[in-house]
Amino acid sequence: MDRPRRRLEAPIGAATLLLGFEQPVSVTRAGRAPVTLVSVFAGPTTTPAVGEHSGRLSGIEVLMMPWAAFTLFGTPLYELIDRTIAPDDLPHALGTRRAGDCRNTIRELSAALASLPTWEQRFGLLDDVLTHWSQAGTPSSVRVVQAWSELVRTWGAVPVRSLADEVGWSVRQLENRFREQIGLGPKVAARVLRLQRARRLLAQGRGQAETAAICGFYDQAHLSGEFRAMTGCTPREFTMARVIPPVSQPGAPAADRMTGEATSLLLTSTRSAVFSKTGRVR
Repeated sequence: MDRPRRRLEAPIGAATLLLGFEQPVSVTRAGRAPVTLVSVFAGPTTTPAVGEHSGRLSGIEVLMMPWAAFTLFGTPLYELIDRTIAPDDLPHALGTRRAGDCRNTIRELSAALASLPTWEQRFGLLDDVLTHWSQAGTPSSVRVVQAWSELVRTWGAVPVRSLADEVGWSVRQLENRFREQIGLGPKVAARVLRLQRARRLLAQGRGQAETAAICGFYDQAHLSGEFRAMTGCTPREFTMARVIPPVSQPGAPAADRMTGEATSLLLTSTRSAVFSKTGRVR
């Protein structure tokens, strides 16, 4: 990349760890001051964000299930919802888990990855370190993992009561453990997953009414309201922006963060994005 890039990132059912090698990225969320960091952790989100860099960005982005982020960092994920922070600012204990290892912090791991000559070696080191950290981390609940997996499988369609019955908890127990290890309550998590599916279907050319019916929204107006709340624009604005390439960057890819998903919009000066108090993109 040889020019500044700005992308609108919609909520997805994952936590994000960006291991930056050198250049910083700036992330802006509605109601929050911009955060500029080389390495970034973002917990599960319910609101859109705009990420921007100077035109050269190198590093490795790791998308992980929320419960895996809980295990890795040992931090209740409800504290990290809709936040973008430096990973080494988290109250984790990575630095005490393997004495003498020069990769006991995210900063040290990023530097070690950047120094390696091939991506194969980088991914090998990353797998080794994250596996070790996870094994030494706070175990996640098997029931939480089971409930989350069912929500993902059904794109948020399973009722919370049924989910609680399936894992053998009361609704309150499920909600409390979900907030701790997923960050979002099961109802909110279901909303994020439902909208994620809706964006995928709309990007594939499905109509709004059909998409609303397939994804379990009451009607098209319900879909539109959820879209505005969590993506910052209407379904039509989102799909049109993905179909029509930016004027200054014809043919530029959407650069989605997940294969087969509609997660991002590439923004330029001719398609500026600013947040109002409600987080709407204009």
